Amino acid sequence: MSFKKTAVIRAFRILAIAEASSWAALLIGMYFKWIAGTTEIGVQVAGPIHGALFVGYGIAALALWRLQRWPFVVALFAGISAVFPFATVLFERWADKRNYLDAAPATPDTTAVREASSV
Repeated sequence: MSFKKTAVIRAFRILAIAEASSWAALLIGMYFKWIAGTTEIGVQVAGPIHGALFVGYGIAALALWRLQRWPFVVALFAGISAVFPFATVLFERWADKRNYLDAAPATPDTTAVREASSV
């Protein structure tokens, strides 16, 4: 188990939660801007934060695709999960249950088991 892989997995988990939380902040900001019509400050603050976390999550997902040797479909779902509010947390839990976030070295045998269990 490498330190680099462990660090990327930890960053991915943190970014999944942070990205979902920033979605909540952005949605609240959008409520006050568009529904209540009171202020734009929530969108002005939460928008760039959410954007940065979105990009960070995407980069971490791409790194794990390479480091963990995820099948393309798993990496695709990781990316798609960032588009929908709170879905990054659901994806992180799903990936963890199927050992896609396990820091153990990926071998051809474990990759085959992962692909079989995802069907």
